[in-house]
Amino acid sequence: MIASGNNSSQLQKDYRVKRRVTIVCALLNLFLSVVKVAIGVIGQSQALVADGIHSLSDLASDAMVLVAVRFGSQEADDEHPYGHARFETVATIGLGVLLLLVAAGIAMDAVERIANPNTLMQPGLLALGGAIVSILTKEWMYWYNIRVAKQLKSNLMRANAWHHRSDAFSSIIVLIGIAGTMAGFAYLDAVGAIGVSLMIGKIGWDLGWGGVRELVDTGVEPEELERIRTAIRSIDGVQTFHKLRTRRMGDKVLVEAHVLVGNYVTVSEGHMISDRVRAHLLDNFDSISDVLIHIDPEDDDVERPSSNLPGRTEVLRMLNEGWASLEAAARIERVNLHYLEGKIDVEIILPLDLAGNVEKARVLGDEIGDRAQRLEHVGKVAVYFH
Repeated sequence: MIASGNNSSQLQKDYRVKRRVTIVCALLNLFLSVVKVAIGVIGQSQALVADGIHSLSDLASDAMVLVAVRFGSQEADDEHPYGHARFETVATIGLGVLLLLVAAGIAMDAVERIANPNTLMQPGLLALGGAIVSILTKEWMYWYNIRVAKQLKSNLMRANAWHHRSDAFSSIIVLIGIAGTMAGFAYLDAVGAIGVSLMIGKIGWDLGWGGVRELVDTGVEPEELERIRTAIRSIDGVQTFHKLRTRRMGDKVLVEAHVLVGNYVTVSEGHMISDRVRAHLLDNFDSISDVLIHIDPEDDDVERPSSNLPGRTEVLRMLNEGWASLEAAARIERVNLHYLEGKIDVEIILPLDLAGNVEKARVLGDEIGDRAQRLEHVGKVAVYFH
């Protein structure tokens, strides 16, 4: 319960940080939109007016981010047992697509201006200053977001940071266009626009494709997977392991593995080994949020030789039938079953007072053991007195 409380507190803390950053950037986007449109109209820059309108579209992405971080910060519930982190993943894909659309829009606009150079207006120093202010503000917003994205390991905040930088690139295009037009180089801004649009498109593709890979449960990178393997091998009691699987849930990783322990390890010891593996991974990997360990007494990676054997109730019924004529059978204190290599090894515990002497104990043990071994599925049999 303490761990759950700590996790809830951290989720809410992260949410407040993300919300603050997003609201600050949304207000700046609104301010920039008004300023750029006003300066573009007064300063005779159609590109700056378009850039101002483009900044208005950023308000929609900021709203998307706010919704995503709000849902993503919620704890797991019955409908979402693994939490809500993939709300951020879906929003990241949305921002990736938005970046692709921005890139396509910039490229199309550049091509159109190359084909129709006479459509370019004649901006002056006022428009040039507006473009510079936009670039500096957008770049500051990028670094503001990327710092938080690295701190919280949030792909959504990273995507939004690059969205702000893409806006800075579009403002650079405006700056080049204005300066080029003022200097007499009418096509300079269009050529730069195409180059920047390719860069923005690459960023959008990487973010969107990364989100898609997460939604289809793509595992962690080979280097991180090898680190996880090494960590599991280091735990005392782990003989080997297989079926190691990972998947991402937002900025966190879920891990599953089958761990092979000694054949005759008790349930409690096997559980302790699995707990140690889980704790070791959670303590040494900040990215891992949950670990599921399945304990195996034998390697079932290829086949499961014991899967068709009868259960405990059926085995005890057959054993008791075989021991029905033995008076000592009524004194049996415990029967342990070990399902190994397609057979059931049986351990029988009797009270010490039945033994009498060594010879009597041997005879009684042989008789009980021989009758148990007559059963089809029984392998080794051991009788103990205590």
